[in-house]
Amino acid sequence: MLFTVGEMARELGIPASTLRYYDQEGLLPFVKRSGSGMRIFTDADYETLMVIGYLKKSGLSIKEIKSFISMAAQGDASIKDRLALFRGRRTAVQKQIRELQETLSLLEYKCWYYETAQKAGTENAVRTLSPENIPQEYRDVRCRLNMTHSKEQE
Repeated sequence: MLFTVGEMARELGIPASTLRYYDQEGLLPFVKRSGSGMRIFTDADYETLMVIGYLKKSGLSIKEIKSFISMAAQGDASIKDRLALFRGRRTAVQKQIRELQETLSLLEYKCWYYETAQKAGTENAVRTLSPENIPQEYRDVRCRLNMTHSKEQE
C-alpha cells in the first residue's frame, strides 16, 4: 500500500511537517517520489520511520540518526556498528529510567507529605514525624532529602 506524507504522518501519530523535516535533513533517502514529486511511503517505510521516532525519543540527534540510516543502507557490513549504537542507546535509556524513577519517588513522597500536612493543617505535623512513623515507601526519599542524616553516614 502507498501513503502520502499526510497519511503516513497519521499512521505514525506525528505532524506531516516532521516527516518533511526528516526528509530535508536526509533521514529518508529510501522514500520514493511520484511523477509530480510527491513523497510516497510504503508499508515497509513504516518500520524505519518508527525506528527513527524511537531513536529520536531515546535522545539521538538528527545527525546521529542520519548516521544510523547510512549504516543501515550499508547492509550487513554495518551490523556491528548498528548493534553498538543500539546497545549504547539501551544503556542511556536505562540510566534515564533510573533517574526518572528516583524523580517519581520524590514526587510521590512530596504528594504524601503535602496531603498529610493539609489534613493536619500544618507542615509541622509531617516535619516532626520520626522515621518509623513515615510510611516505609517514603523513608528512603526522606532520608536522601535530609542533609544532616546524609552527613552522619559519611
